[in-house]
Amino acid sequence: MEAVQSWISQHKLTSIGALWAAAVGTSLAYNSTARTPLKPSLRLIHARMHAQALTLAVLSGAAAYHYYEKRAEENATIAKN
Repeated sequence: MEAVQSWISQHKLTSIGALWAAAVGTSLAYNSTARTPLKPSLRLIHARMHAQALTLAVLSGAAAYHYYEKRAEENATIAKN
């Protein structure tokens, strides 16, 4: 688990881009099996919206994690002094 966290920490933009692309692909695959017939352009719009929502959630989580990590480092530095 620590190796994954380390890789993600070093490759933040790559991780977010891969997550976005996976979300678009998953949403397109799901919408293609939907019972209601949608035009391909509408499927693409829905897939993009789902991917954007997921990306915003991940970015929010990453920001919270970054804040927590920096706060812990500051507290450790203060505790040493």
